[in-house]
Amino acid sequence: MRARLALAASETQVEHREVLLRDKPAQMLAASPKGTVPVLVLPDGQVIAESLDIMRWALDRNDPRGWLAPGEAMFELVAINDGPFKAALDRYKYPNRYPDEGALENRARGLEILTGLEARLARSPCLCGAEMSLADAAIFPFVRQFAHTDREWFAQQALPHLQAWLAAHLASAIFTGVMQKYPVWTADRDADGEALRVAP
Repeated sequence: MRARLALAASETQVEHREVLLRDKPAQMLAASPKGTVPVLVLPDGQVIAESLDIMRWALDRNDPRGWLAPGEAMFELVAINDGPFKAALDRYKYPNRYPDEGALENRARGLEILTGLEARLARSPCLCGAEMSLADAAIFPFVRQFAHTDREWFAQQALPHLQAWLAAHLASAIFTGVMQKYPVWTADRDADGEALRVAP
């Protein structure tokens, strides 16, 4: 999701291939044997297979919205999101995968991190100031997952600025644009382009 956001924000033209992870195409595995998405294959054959790396690659090429303007300091926020927050999120959202770890304890750990974001958003509408940056785009999809795990509980938390920030991003044109549904790509449909699109 965040890779798509950065590709759209950077106005990067891509050939989009929608895949099912339970039925991974051979072409995808040939490009990235680890078998996870996203996978970006560049014209020279270079493969970028981490979402944050795709974001940085796209925005380094073209950043008309100024998402990189806050500089390297914002990547400290992203590191907290991608490290301890995502670990807590996974254990809260998928308790069956982590039977030895308490879902509610991990929910509390996640909430503690979100409380820090709430304090930042109480001072400015976005995580690094007045305008959306890479930090917002990189983090809000994970906050979305956390919020949707138990929507009623999340709505009751004292996080008014974070909740408003999340709602604004979910309603944004760029988010709704990248969240369109597309037919699943398969190799035998490639010739006529039925399952391909050019984005944004």
